[in-house]
Amino acid sequence: MSSLSPLPESWTVRKPAVSTSRGIVVSQHTLASKAGAEILARGGNAIDAAVATGFAVGVVEPWMSGIGGGGYMVVYVAEEHKSYAVEFGVKSSERLNPDDYPLVGGTGPDLFRWPTVKDDRNIRGPHSVAVPGMVAGLAQALDTFGTQSWQDLLAPATRLAEEGLQVDWYATLKIASTAMELADFTESRKVFMPQGFVPVGEWAGPLPRIRLGKLTKTLRRLADAGATDFYTGEIASDIVTDAEALGIKLTANDLAGYRPHLSEVERTRYRDAEIDIVPGLTAGPTLRYALAALSDNLSVDTATPQGRAYTAYARSLFDAYDHRLAHIGDIPDTTTSSCTTHINTVDRQGNMVALTITLLSLFGSKVTLPSTGILMNNGVMWFDPRPNRPNSLGPNKRPLSNMCPVVLLRDDGKRFALGGSGGRRIMPAVFQLISFLTDYRMSLDEAIHQPRLDVSGSDTVTLDQAMAEDVLQTISRAHQTQVVPNGVYPNLFACPSVACHDPAEHENTGAAFVVSPQASVWAEPD
Repeated sequence: MSSLSPLPESWTVRKPAVSTSRGIVVSQHTLASKAGAEILARGGNAIDAAVATGFAVGVVEPWMSGIGGGGYMVVYVAEEHKSYAVEFGVKSSERLNPDDYPLVGGTGPDLFRWPTVKDDRNIRGPHSVAVPGMVAGLAQALDTFGTQSWQDLLAPATRLAEEGLQVDWYATLKIASTAMELADFTESRKVFMPQGFVPVGEWAGPLPRIRLGKLTKTLRRLADAGATDFYTGEIASDIVTDAEALGIKLTANDLAGYRPHLSEVERTRYRDAEIDIVPGLTAGPTLRYALAALSDNLSVDTATPQGRAYTAYARSLFDAYDHRLAHIGDIPDTTTSSCTTHINTVDRQGNMVALTITLLSLFGSKVTLPSTGILMNNGVMWFDPRPNRPNSLGPNKRPLSNMCPVVLLRDDGKRFALGGSGGRRIMPAVFQLISFLTDYRMSLDEAIHQPRLDVSGSDTVTLDQAMAEDVLQTISRAHQTQVVPNGVYPNLFACPSVACHDPAEHENTGAAFVVSPQASVWAEPD
């Protein structure tokens, strides 16, 4: 069992769950959660709140998501007792040519040790950009399930963009961690390092703010002209013009032809609960396999998970990833700075949303479009650079992703929306939360603070150093392990969150990721 040096901080961090009789919003940034809660207070439902929060979080946490990215959503409609998946992942351009991504020998830094592509062009820069789906996906969700106007739901994001990004210590850290790469691209350098260096506040002064290029103008246009403008209108024209100038292979046909996918979710049974999982090119099928394995591997005979339970978690996850690699393929975790965000919403009627959106890597491709202020994804990274494989690079393809939003319906009537960010670490976190909530009947506060392990494709089990010593020893006897802190930076675990609707108690509860400084729960105000 190896151990990494602990973080220099010696505090204990807790973030209590929040309960209310009204609606609730959980996200990775407090201003975005607040924006969604205010939509609920104005009569919006959980879907309206999720859409508003999704656009807002892309402004206040631009390194994680934004309109240049994509994602997946599970919508639980209480009146129907059904869930629907909205799939709006990125897609490769019709002009993508695999020959533009020659392998140069050696292996990249990903856990699957995929071959390195020349100049890492599949990971960053113009060649890494794929067709974004976020705008189309959120518009589809709103048109199908929402109640509020498109303009009203974009208003919070537009207002936040007008105010500019407030650069606190966490924003400074995020920009600094990618500054060398951002500096390679003119508009990104102008936006995120406006004075030529990473912005940082004074010790005793107000926090600086930076303008996000022309993003405010783009959001105003998007609100007024509608979602189709992003794909066939003025915004689309600006995107294509910038793409041509920067060497990004996106065409007008790529944008005009993009469509999200809406489907009813097929439920999976796990013990005394049903789980609604996004199908297809996500971590959903692997989660389903892992839960089936856990049913065989775990016998619940203690009040809380002990060493045998965590060993069962590890064994089930190893089995699931072996199956994924053998039958589905997988994607590289080519950077430790995985860039995704997750949102959970629930309204007074019990409608729920689990929404995961992403730019893929931290700051995506690192390329900001000058005419629109859109920070573009690096979705090409999700394709296998080797030819003749299910997930290989190719034109007009959707890649396999790691996102895993789910809705959990327990037989006692409680319902949960959950998910997380963190690349391949997302599914193991969601998997363990499901067990905490079903096998051990933990409260949300207990579940979100319970230490987790990570198994996500390598031979090593990563363990939270907060685990009891006997648990660490039990797992280390069965597996190769490393013990690490679950801290802000570096972060070697996923960043999960969860919301709960309890119809018997007429209560909603939310729990945000604990060690993220901005992640928070906002209850619908009176």
